[in-house]
Amino acid sequence: MRDVRINQVDENEIDTVLAEDIDFSGVLTFKKPLMIKGNFKGEIKASSDLYIGEKAFVKAKIEADCVSAKGRIEGDVVARSRVEFFSTASVQGDLSTPDLIMESGCKYNGKCSMNENEGKNEN
Repeated sequence: MRDVRINQVDENEIDTVLAEDIDFSGVLTFKKPLMIKGNFKGEIKASSDLYIGEKAFVKAKIEADCVSAKGRIEGDVVARSRVEFFSTASVQGDLSTPDLIMESGCKYNGKCSMNENEGKNEN
């Protein structure tokens, strides 16, 4: 069996990072890649990629292009391009994405829908 690896992202390549000491709640919208290293509660509506750090806790409904998680997520996730769960991720919620990668050791509880056009706007 082929070993699947998720590419690590360099934090310096991300425009905005919510640091480990940040507790934030509300509706978060952004157009450029964002990393959460602290705690967030609410709703995330992104037109770019979302990265969740290993010590992060996100309790939110998430919509983004790519969702890459090393930390904890509680809430439903809609990713237009891809979802990546590293071995340290713990996710409780339903997924909707056309592409899913999960490293051995991650914990996931929820339903998963993987359709070709999942999450894309149909106009």
